[in-house]
Amino acid sequence: MENNEVLVEISARHVHLSQADLETLFGKGYELTVKKALSQPGQFASNERVRVIGTKGEFPAVSILGPVRKATQVEISLTDARSIGVNAPVRESGDIAGSGACRLVGPAGEIEISEGVIAAKRHIHATVADAERMGLENGQIVSVEIPTANERSLTFGDVVVRVSDSYALAMHIDTDEANAAGMAPNSKGKIIK
Repeated sequence: MENNEVLVEISARHVHLSQADLETLFGKGYELTVKKALSQPGQFASNERVRVIGTKGEFPAVSILGPVRKATQVEISLTDARSIGVNAPVRESGDIAGSGACRLVGPAGEIEISEGVIAAKRHIHATVADAERMGLENGQIVSVEIPTANERSLTFGDVVVRVSDSYALAMHIDTDEANAAGMAPNSKGKIIK
């Protein structure tokens, strides 16, 4: 991979749950079970799914990613948000204050979240060594060119760089963004500073 290249992964709609909300939805003492490991160290797609319900519609079986987090968060695309009638401001993961609301239904119960629905801001995860090698800094905003074979090449602006040694080098975009570029899974992007 060239010095300015990054793997671009498509992040489909998913839910992160707090332990308390996991137990409300699945039962006291419940723990998520691993379906498959994700590219970010320690992160996984679980076997468990929940219904995500908005004012106009719902998604019946949305994947839950683990491990549990401090706060429940639902990440969907802007198209998803419109289709089920929820507000999903574009935010960095974890920035949920004043974000959208929805209802989550599991096999043992349901919850109304008053905030936590977002469209994730496109971002690059990088280790400290990756960032130094590429001349990037935590919080820096860059552009990433996605060359595609189908004449839909696209350059994404407003890509936030997130640096931590708990990450693996990868860019994450949602399904709307991937579809706009006609992108195949696991394509490479070129970082433009």
